[in-house]
Amino acid sequence: MNLHLTIGPLVSLVAGVLILAIPRLLNYIVALYLIVIGLLGIFGTTGTHIV
Repeated sequence: MNLHLTIGPLVSLVAGVLILAIPRLLNYIVALYLIVIGLLGIFGTTGTHIV
């Protein structure tokens, strides 16, 4: 049995549950996501595959 778990859907699931539980957390989750994606875009992803 092979189980391939990628980080993208897992992070989305956790973020969705947290947003439902604490709606004010949406601003922080979106800001953190944009910062991480921006940093990955600037510095590149040398050998890492996140998405």
